[in-house]
Amino acid sequence: MRFLIQRVNHASVTVDDKKVGKIGKGLLVFVGVFEEDTEEVADKLIRKLLGLRIFADENGKTNLSLTDVNGELLIVSQFTLCADCKKGNRPSFTKAGNPEKANALYEYVLSACREKIAVTESGIFGADMRVDLSNDGPFTILFDSREM
Repeated sequence: MRFLIQRVNHASVTVDDKKVGKIGKGLLVFVGVFEEDTEEVADKLIRKLLGLRIFADENGKTNLSLTDVNGELLIVSQFTLCADCKKGNRPSFTKAGNPEKANALYEYVLSACREKIAVTESGIFGADMRVDLSNDGPFTILFDSREM
């Protein structure tokens, strides 16, 4: 499983010209699910995500977590995070989780995050989405469960 995490001033996701998710200061998280991923893998990444200290404290040091700053979450499914670009110029997505499994794990991540973070918004799984954001920093981090 991969989480691409961006610290944002604000972010939103639009589907068919309708805004389906919107946050202020917080984290925009793109989620890619591999075929071998499980709820246990998701739990590990969620714990790491919610404890990640990438917000500035009163001294400008990145010492504060999302909960410390009362931040918000926007979680968007993105199977292209599972791309394999080792051969040729066309990405392969054969290692991405099948849509049924990937959607179930995406919904699991959403549910677990909503239990901890009051404002947790989302995109729509499998939809053609437009994501707008103001990246704060910019500050972008990649979690890859296979490397953690």
